[in-house]
Amino acid sequence: MNQILSKENNFKKKINVEFSNEISSIPFEENKSPQDKKNIPKVKNKFKYKFQFIISSIAAIIFIFVFYINNYLNTKKEKMSKQLLNSFNLTTLYSEDNNYETEKLNNSVDKSSLFVIGMIKIDKINLNYPILSQSNKELLKMSLCRFAGPLPNEVGNLCIAGHNYVDYKLFSRLNELEKNDIVQIYDYTGNKLDYVVYDKYEVEVDDLSCTSQDVGGKRIITLLTCNNVNGTRIVVKAKEKGTI
Repeated sequence: MNQILSKENNFKKKINVEFSNEISSIPFEENKSPQDKKNIPKVKNKFKYKFQFIISSIAAIIFIFVFYINNYLNTKKEKMSKQLLNSFNLTTLYSEDNNYETEKLNNSVDKSSLFVIGMIKIDKINLNYPILSQSNKELLKMSLCRFAGPLPNEVGNLCIAGHNYVDYKLFSRLNELEKNDIVQIYDYTGNKLDYVVYDKYEVEVDDLSCTSQDVGGKRIITLLTCNNVNGTRIVVKAKEKGTI
């Protein structure tokens, strides 16, 4: 059997093989030049980078969208908090004015029905918020809340909780307080007492020993927030001025 192999030129991609008097065509892949081989991974890499760019862009858009939504919601809650604070200030201001014809707040008020039970003011960290009577997920987004203890300026350990959003709102700057700093607490009638910071420490999130009501007949406040770095809880304690 006679066989004849021929490759006519570099541009053909088949080998002609003759078996007796018949000629058949066998597919033949031309040897690619080194330059052609280099171009193949480049095309693949180009597609890979383009795909990664698209995915990164989508992720960035989602992140920006979520960021602005959260910022919008937080701002909305902050405005609600300020409205509550303004309402509290007006109520307590006029309740002390005998010439203003309105029902004065007094001990006959049903304290259990109060939503805003007082106000906390700390000049050092530019903090001024109403204190809400209860603590839950939604109320904590709005303002500072009573976590445990009595009403403001009553005997006992008033524990006030607040979020740390790392944006200078609520208790974001609580860690800046030091011993002898002053915390002002207003009760629901507008009466104010000054408290002096005497201790600051951190505990695990499940450690609630700081909320103990065993205070020996004194007025104490405990301020609580989260440490977003190590997942612990920051505790700041203060006693009524003049009782330390």
